[in-house]
Amino acid sequence: MALAAVLASALSAALASPPTTASDPDRIQGERLFRSQCVGCHSLAPGVHIAGPSLNGLIGRPAGSLENFGYSPVLEAADFVWDAETLDAFLAGPADFLPGNRMVLWGLTEGPRRQIIRYLDALAADAKP
Repeated sequence: MALAAVLASALSAALASPPTTASDPDRIQGERLFRSQCVGCHSLAPGVHIAGPSLNGLIGRPAGSLENFGYSPVLEAADFVWDAETLDAFLAGPADFLPGNRMVLWGLTEGPRRQIIRYLDALAADAKP
């Protein structure tokens, strides 16, 4: 029962993310793709982890660095910062980019990757003061 409550809370937080106000078609489509492809495992709420870690503040964050999330050993040992380039390579094929990680994704094609990254990048830019 507690797990169901946590998942419901995380899904609510992810779906309650602020709507995109920019007219950037990639960002808008990226939000749609995020909601259909990513929210089952990732939240945008700070500190809310589901099967995967929260993606709040992902752009600019060192890989495997969030407290209170059980990363795979390869992600804990990874020595890179998430940016558009590393995220693009990861989403193209997580197992190829970082063998041994636990991301359950076979890879996204270039268009959807670019749009999801644009959305996450825009969220990071919006969060800056």
